[in-house]
Amino acid sequence: MTAEDPLIDDERITAFGRLVEVHARLERLLGRELEADADLPLSWFEALLRLARSPDGELSSGELSRQIALTSGGVTRLVDRLSTAGLVERRPSPADRRSQLVTITEQGRAALGRACAVHVRGLDEHVFSRLTDRDVRDLERVLDRLRPDR
Repeated sequence: MTAEDPLIDDERITAFGRLVEVHARLERLLGRELEADADLPLSWFEALLRLARSPDGELSSGELSRQIALTSGGVTRLVDRLSTAGLVERRPSPADRRSQLVTITEQGRAALGRACAVHVRGLDEHVFSRLTDRDVRDLERVLDRLRPDR
């Protein structure tokens, strides 16, 4: 630690910095691969994956916004692009007409299937090939403890 400011070298700051650095690197690498090999931006992939994993393949715009950490305006623009591409459909929520439900289409599921193959290949190459089985279990445990819903 330095005499001027002992927190500059704090190991918590360093550990968090490594997490941010790894996240940014992986996001760039995996995003480039999805765009090049599946013609799907990473943000589209994430939205389609969240929809496909949800009951009936649909979420409210608000819930989708919470799950992918975008503002309501950001989700609106994202869903507009996905809808124009035929990957999702929108309809008013029967429970609240002010809210919209976003549903993945069959075309969206097909695009997601192709993208998942690309993404798994990239995850294996850039992440899991560098970790032991125990590392993976430890990583899952730590990340689960940091998730807000846990």
